[in-house]
Amino acid sequence: MTTTWTGARVLRDRNAGLYLAGVVVSGFGTSALWLASGVWVKDLTGSDGLAALCTLALWAPTLAGPALGTLADRTRRKPLLVTVNLALAALLLGLFALGSAGGPWPLFAVLFLYGAAGVVHDAAESALVTAVVGTRLLGDFNGLRTTADEGMKLLAPLAGAALYAAYGGPSVALLDAATFVLATGLYAALRVREAPPERPAANWRRRTAEGARYLWAHPRLRPLVRAGGVTMLCAGVNGATVYAVVDSLGRSPAYAGVLYAAQGAGSVAVGLLAGPALRRLGGRRFAAAGTALLAVAVAARAVPHDHVALVAGAAIGAGLPAVLIAVLTAVQRETPDGLLGRVTATAHSLVFTPNVIGLAVGAALVELADLRLLLPALGVVLLVTSVRLARCPAGTAAPGSPPDAGPA
Repeated sequence: MTTTWTGARVLRDRNAGLYLAGVVVSGFGTSALWLASGVWVKDLTGSDGLAALCTLALWAPTLAGPALGTLADRTRRKPLLVTVNLALAALLLGLFALGSAGGPWPLFAVLFLYGAAGVVHDAAESALVTAVVGTRLLGDFNGLRTTADEGMKLLAPLAGAALYAAYGGPSVALLDAATFVLATGLYAALRVREAPPERPAANWRRRTAEGARYLWAHPRLRPLVRAGGVTMLCAGVNGATVYAVVDSLGRSPAYAGVLYAAQGAGSVAVGLLAGPALRRLGGRRFAAAGTALLAVAVAARAVPHDHVALVAGAAIGAGLPAVLIAVLTAVQRETPDGLLGRVTATAHSLVFTPNVIGLAVGAALVELADLRLLLPALGVVLLVTSVRLARCPAGTAAPGSPPDAGPA
């Protein structure tokens, strides 16, 4: 099997191009609002704690991922994507009309609903992409999606901050609403045939549990998702240390933006290389390699040197998405279509919820522990996770799937 870059084939495909454009457009608006919402609450209340709650409001619905993902298996995914995007646009237009009236609480409510809709959106999107792209190019597509996402994270927060500074928070809500309207048109233009979903034979609770049972029983998905959760837990702790790292370098807090830019550059690069790497290494080894790179990079951040910090930032940006791309691609390849929404949402909950916990734990540890001990300790945990994943039996391949281990 070829290991050359085939991302150009993805980009030449009409459906895949529209799909990626939709991801880029909606991702731009989401990233802009993510930054502006915290600044908005800070300006309204003067409270750093309330400003931090914006991130919690967006992430909290992830805990209900398995239940929300059931929606993506009960209806055709394309109409669901169109509906969710229009609903988000309407929600943001309501926030634009309300402005700052009522203080921060209407904004928190909108962010919570935004996060819940995002869980459904991600589940439907990940499930539909298998019909749009096809199994053989899933790794390339998911890599390009990562590149697009990270590119937006480099640009959109700056645009959101500038728009907020010039016209205030409601203007950012209006921008985000416009991106969802545009994404709606892109998703509506997809040419894909979807079979009507089967009539559910069980109640909502049992259907929700089916996704978790399938994921836990699968010999190839379970170790990947478990390793992804541990990796994201450590990544959350590491993320909470960024300003302490900046202090150790003798720099101002604004230097964190430089480190984030280096991390974003690493993520853009690994997204372009993900497809060939997945075909060469298989998902398990690709994820293990990414975790090992992350381990070394996190430990290296304990060295108070600008060049080391920049290289470590780029390596973190390359290592972490490798794990996420491997998990998502494996879930898409190994899961029957009728379960894909639930399994995807469950996997997202198991992988991303530890990141939120890690951020909270890291915020406490960074005040208590020396970086020269904390960061190498995180590196050891990540390295052990990488070795265990690499040594884990590959399991039995699903019908029509490529083998998970060994050169292609």
